[in-house]
Amino acid sequence: MLPGGSKEMSNLQAGYFDPHFVRIFEGEGYVSLNQLRRRRMMEEAKKNLGNAFFPSSGDKKPCGVGSYYGTIGGPVPFFSAQTKPREKYEPPGKNMYTSPGKKGTGYGYANITIGKQFPHSADFYDAPKLNYKKENEQHHKLLKGTPFKLNLYPKEYFDTNPYFVEKPLPPIRKTEKKEVFPSPFKPSSPGKKAGGMKAGTFDPYPSHSADPYTAKVSKQTSTKGAAIFHPPGGPKSRPIKSIMTLNVKRALNMKNYKTASVQSY
Repeated sequence: MLPGGSKEMSNLQAGYFDPHFVRIFEGEGYVSLNQLRRRRMMEEAKKNLGNAFFPSSGDKKPCGVGSYYGTIGGPVPFFSAQTKPREKYEPPGKNMYTSPGKKGTGYGYANITIGKQFPHSADFYDAPKLNYKKENEQHHKLLKGTPFKLNLYPKEYFDTNPYFVEKPLPPIRKTEKKEVFPSPFKPSSPGKKAGGMKAGTFDPYPSHSADPYTAKVSKQTSTKGAAIFHPPGGPKSRPIKSIMTLNVKRALNMKNYKTASVQSY
């Protein structure tokens, strides 16, 4: 049994079962974990029959619309856009002609068109000018007297210039400027202070009205035949609930009090 009191830790051999310190393993050799790991990798590498496995490079993407790059089967000859080989086109021969065709376009060549050639008709060089001169002379023969002329100069309904006036404008009046001699500046007089004699007011002080020293007699109202007026009682006030309280009671009831969310105002 240990006596009472606090226990203290000690590094002495008295606390162990053996009289001296004994090692757990005696005579064991140094082992390197890296060396063991390398030996295991070498043994596993001897089991490989061939070279190391490399994964494929993945699917090849097409380089354009309609290309067969990266496909398994390659291009299909039936869907080729090249034209098929055809025989050389030989145009059919012309029909037989009874007479050879006439050469030329018809301009400057006679007897080439289908119909007959038009006969030549002589035309004077100044025929329109001579015809106009004859018609003008015939027109002047039918006139009687000179053309009608007005003595007044024609005017339009509205003048082009709205500010135009036929009457001459009066001469411009020149206003004569009077010479104003500057007067010396005088500051305004300061405000008058209120005194006992009331000299600074706009109106004169009101005169004193004598008031007799007598007691005023109150008017007596007759109560005979006329009842005292009592106003009717109005509606009495009562406690009213706020809008917030009413909204809380409507939103929270016995059916949804477990699932209702808290709302902050």
